[in-house]
Amino acid sequence: MFRLTLQLPKDERFSLTDQIRRSSGSVGGQIAEAWAKRRYPKHFVSKLTDADGEQLETIHWLNIITDRRYIPSDQLEKAHDFCAQIGKMLGSMVRKPEAFAPPSR
Repeated sequence: MFRLTLQLPKDERFSLTDQIRRSSGSVGGQIAEAWAKRRYPKHFVSKLTDADGEQLETIHWLNIITDRRYIPSDQLEKAHDFCAQIGKMLGSMVRKPEAFAPPSR
């Protein structure tokens, strides 16, 4: 996403560029926090849900970029597909959190 935002107009640097960088970067951060809490399924799922929310926010900003035609559509399509894949993986993890929890001692 960072490289994609380098193509945005300079006048979008402190608005659209900042928003999409923050939301896309937060996905990984939320997943890292979820992983640290995987022994506690409700906390794990909560953080994964937060990550999915950030992923959906990123899609929102990609839609705005698409509407404004700032970046070629083939590049935006790849970014959308990447976000959709992440969303599917997060959904799978939310549905089966026990698969990621360490065994009880």
